[in-house]
Amino acid sequence: MIASSWLLVAFPALGALVLLVGGSRTNAWGHLLGCATVIASFAYGLAMFFGGSFDEARDVTLFSWIPVEALQVDFGLRIDPLSMTFVLLITGVGSLIHVYSIGYMADDDGRRRFFGYLNLFVAAMLVLVLGDSFVTLYLGWEGVGLASYLLIGWYTGRPAAATAAKKAFVMNRVGDVGLAIAIFLMWANIGSTSYREVFAGIGELSPGLITAIALLLLLGAVGKSGQFPLQAWLPDAMEGPTPVSALIHAATMVTAGVYLVARCAPIYNLTETGRLVVTLVGAFTLLLGAVIGCAYDDIKKVLAYSTVSQIGYMMLAVGLGPFGYALGIMHLLTHGFFKAGLFLGAGSVMHGMNDEVDMRKFGGLYRTMPITFATFGLGYLAIIGFPFLSGYYSKDAIIEAAFGQEGWRGWVFGGAALLGAGITGFYMTRLVLMTFFGKQRWRELRSADGREFHPHESPPVMTVPMMVLAVGSVGAGLFFAQGDALVNWLVPTLGPLAEADHGAIPHALVPILTVGLSLVGAAIAWLLFGRGDVPVERPRHVSAVVRAARKDLYGNALNETLVARPGIWLTRFAVFLDNRGVDGAVNGIAAMFGGGSGRLRRLQTGFVRSYALSMLAGSFLLVAALLLVRL
Repeated sequence: MIASSWLLVAFPALGALVLLVGGSRTNAWGHLLGCATVIASFAYGLAMFFGGSFDEARDVTLFSWIPVEALQVDFGLRIDPLSMTFVLLITGVGSLIHVYSIGYMADDDGRRRFFGYLNLFVAAMLVLVLGDSFVTLYLGWEGVGLASYLLIGWYTGRPAAATAAKKAFVMNRVGDVGLAIAIFLMWANIGSTSYREVFAGIGELSPGLITAIALLLLLGAVGKSGQFPLQAWLPDAMEGPTPVSALIHAATMVTAGVYLVARCAPIYNLTETGRLVVTLVGAFTLLLGAVIGCAYDDIKKVLAYSTVSQIGYMMLAVGLGPFGYALGIMHLLTHGFFKAGLFLGAGSVMHGMNDEVDMRKFGGLYRTMPITFATFGLGYLAIIGFPFLSGYYSKDAIIEAAFGQEGWRGWVFGGAALLGAGITGFYMTRLVLMTFFGKQRWRELRSADGREFHPHESPPVMTVPMMVLAVGSVGAGLFFAQGDALVNWLVPTLGPLAEADHGAIPHALVPILTVGLSLVGAAIAWLLFGRGDVPVERPRHVSAVVRAARKDLYGNALNETLVARPGIWLTRFAVFLDNRGVDGAVNGIAAMFGGGSGRLRRLQTGFVRSYALSMLAGSFLLVAALLLVRL
């Protein structure tokens, strides 16, 4: 079956081709085809998983892709535990999101095209994780960027959606430049871009060059995964339909950066500096996303910044190297279940509330949307690390590994991860209280288009995928952690998981502190938002911290100051230099010859007496010159 692994990509790619080229003729059944192709890919992935052996990586070459003299790049797939893990996650959660989209997009005139874009997204993501070389990975990397641009900007009538799509596309290109340069350096110094040859030859390069490649790969990872300083596009991506948010934030696009660092473990194992920078980025981002998530009233924006924070945990883990590669992947998998469930739950709330996203206009929805409340509640408990749910096993393991680092690193990284857990408990409890509990504020309000709110439960085509994800939110962590099942499964790709013999605090104390701090955060949220009525209008007089959080901790301002404005000034200077310098020099020379020839032309009058006078004057000058020479 491994020889036919190209079918994993072919199914959704074929679906995208049919739906996008077939036009209106596929409107009646396009959504069904879109679901069928991804489900077929998932089924084939399961068959490969249960029917194959993955003790070592197997590269399947499909055809010669770029045969240019010394540059020989084959298009091939790498089948190993890491790629198969992502295949099952992408196609499994992707299938549920596709099914959910049937109900969510039922009234959208472009539903067939929407499913075509979803299929394109899944196909590109599969190329990214299955490719056996960095060039193939880059193809999928850019394909995901294109598909995300199309999906985020789906609502073409909304200027905010168009702006968000462009912002995501441009900010991802910044990171893509780093990835591209890293690939150039590999080719220039190793002579290949295939994983097998790069990982075999990377140890022969100088330490400085290895670190440079690692940091450039990280730049690509932070762009795609929405990590500091390129995180600003991720919350704005909420302008797309909710299934898009679930697909981007849970199982596909934002996990690509974590996959890249884990896939490049042989590179990062050789550079302590590279791993340290990855860990610093992850630790800072997990706190950044958590703090900002406390200040928003938009239910999707809160979940978006939750994703920024949770991906920060994953980056922190993979930055720990052998101490955390497998732990980062485990949290990525559990996050895929509970975050997809949370986003689909938010979409269900919006479906029953006239597409309203302001939590201050919700309240008491558990009475009218019991299934949504139950599934969302399980996802909430999982993400805050409630004992024995998925997040408890994956996030606590990361915090324990962070505290296990030597010296100041244990205190800094472990402390940041522990503090992030407490803040997560606060903002997620705040979201649940404002949405599902308290006074039914929606009874006295109207939506933006003047309609009254009549919340109701979503149809089964939407609630069944939410139920399946809720099961994963409950049991996936135990399944992966029991007997170190996932860690042992990933050993052929990532190596064995190293365990620290020391730690900033005893290992047995970490789960107690993590759960305790999460409960403290939840209790504070209940004191502020659970005991009394939540005002519909956002309070204007707030602390400086809240004001900063509402402005994304000035992340956009920072990017504008450090990147956008200098780029504009540089562009203006280049235009000035081009107009006044290059064009000025060319035009000046032309004007000089044109003006000189015009003046010389005036001497050609056509009168014989003028020419005779000129000859006489020239003769006098010649004689005078000869006399001066003789003297």
